[in-house]
Amino acid sequence: MALALGTGPFGPKSEGEFNFDTGVLKAHTLYFEDSPKRVRTIFGGETVVDSRRVKLLHETGHLPVYYFPMEDIRRDLLEESDHTTHCPFKGDASYYSVRAGGRGAENVVWYYPEPLESFSALKGYAAFYWRKMERWMEEDEEVIGHPHDPYHRVDVLESSRQVRVTLDGEVLAASDRPKILFETGLPPRHYLPPEDVRTDLLLPSDTETICPYKGVASYHSALVNGTSIEDAAWLYPEPLPEAEKVKDHLCFDSKKVEVKVDGEKI
Repeated sequence: MALALGTGPFGPKSEGEFNFDTGVLKAHTLYFEDSPKRVRTIFGGETVVDSRRVKLLHETGHLPVYYFPMEDIRRDLLEESDHTTHCPFKGDASYYSVRAGGRGAENVVWYYPEPLESFSALKGYAAFYWRKMERWMEEDEEVIGHPHDPYHRVDVLESSRQVRVTLDGEVLAASDRPKILFETGLPPRHYLPPEDVRTDLLLPSDTETICPYKGVASYHSALVNGTSIEDAAWLYPEPLPEAEKVKDHLCFDSKKVEVKVDGEKI
């Protein structure tokens, strides 16, 4: 996320300043680099790729994507497809389906047989649709959501800021002991201890989201004076190590309810 997404230096909402004319940058940026990690993906109980020669593609407006040398992919598990797509920045992509362990996934591997001359570095590499594979491993640890971005960071800091959350004039939460989660490319998030939240005004939701840095988030809707706001707050019951300090703390969506920090609306 850090380089090419959100407020990253090459992202569509970049907020920083360079010491050169930004006109020299392309509106759509591609950055292809070596990754030092061993990466594997598993489907149908079979390891489809196991590589120590992985590349990571950063692209404006997109999450990072792992590309693997074709030689490191189990070609006996691939089936050629007639499916093609076109990218104006990379060229025409061809596809493979994966067959393993009695299961199949259509058009989940793509590569550029003849990439555009401006980005010929892609030749000989292929990528996978992350969520269509069963498991992903970086070294010997499972990764969820998408590849870890080496330029992405999560910090959780204790704070004494005054946080107040309201909906239709009703106080949902008030705390002077939030934990503020600072995450590259995203606004600060204020996580509040459950003791400072009117949990009686919250209802569990079936919604879950996945973050490769924080874990799996559970959501709650808010119900005040007959008004229901879906997925107004979330928490991480079992956070990953980077976010351990916000375990079971609630964070409210400032686009759905009013959140004020030190009296200032965010």
